[in-house]
Amino acid sequence: MHAHSEALVRDITRRALEFRIDVLNMVLVNNSGHIGGSFSAAEIIASLYFHHLRIDPDNPKWPDRDRFILSKGHACPMLYAALAHRGFFEPSELLTFRSYGSRLQGAPDSNKTPGVEVPAGPLGHGIAVGAGMALAQRSRGSKPSSLSAPSSRAAAGSVYVVLGDGEMAAGVVWEGALLAAKYHLGNLTAILDYNGIQQTGATAERTALEPIAEKWRAFGWHVVEVHGHNVAEILDALDRCDEVHAQPSMIIARTVKGKGVDFMEYDHGWHGKAPSQEQYKAAIEQLEKEIEKWQN
Repeated sequence: MHAHSEALVRDITRRALEFRIDVLNMVLVNNSGHIGGSFSAAEIIASLYFHHLRIDPDNPKWPDRDRFILSKGHACPMLYAALAHRGFFEPSELLTFRSYGSRLQGAPDSNKTPGVEVPAGPLGHGIAVGAGMALAQRSRGSKPSSLSAPSSRAAAGSVYVVLGDGEMAAGVVWEGALLAAKYHLGNLTAILDYNGIQQTGATAERTALEPIAEKWRAFGWHVVEVHGHNVAEILDALDRCDEVHAQPSMIIARTVKGKGVDFMEYDHGWHGKAPSQEQYKAAIEQLEKEIEKWQN
């Protein structure tokens, strides 16, 4: 395993919890949005934005940056929270979420929101778009700059895609997977937010995915499986995937829908609804208590 300091792990874990509070505030104020899938992706997105991605908030279009694609676009409240605290815009703007004229709509829009690379909404397209971006980055021969990634990082800019298990039923996912393997896109890493629940219930009851790891290996991908809320495991998996140059990588992150608030966990009802004032207060109390445990 790659060594990461306890301080780094604690910092990212705390941020993921704080971002969950941001998501609750955004959804409460505007009475709409997706909590469950945002919460399940919290540690994944926090690990990417606060350790791994080579990006520059002061120069969002820096040509040699890493690209991040949120294929499960409905989880954009968590992405917006990360972007705000990473410096792409002021955190106060989060409370405009889904408001008329806001830059922070219910699906990410690369024409409006700083730091967003690809519009999202229709599910399933992240892998195919990511493969195209990774191929383009490799073809243009971009090089790391002073904001360099670890020395093991491939010379071409890297592309990272977070997708949900519900969208795995889309055929375009597997078309993109085949393309990425054909061109040996070692600068493409996908992370599957495998929370087992989609809008209408258990994913396994809609489209069974198992054996999921074997499927991706059969498609020519390097596969790593992790606990999706364990920051140390996520960081280690990202580092290990950066060392694979001959094939794309898939990190299967087993997560919990609604993670962090006990009455939201494993409940598909929290896929896309706002909490009541009482539910909001109870959720905030739980998260604040957990944050105290991770304070440096």
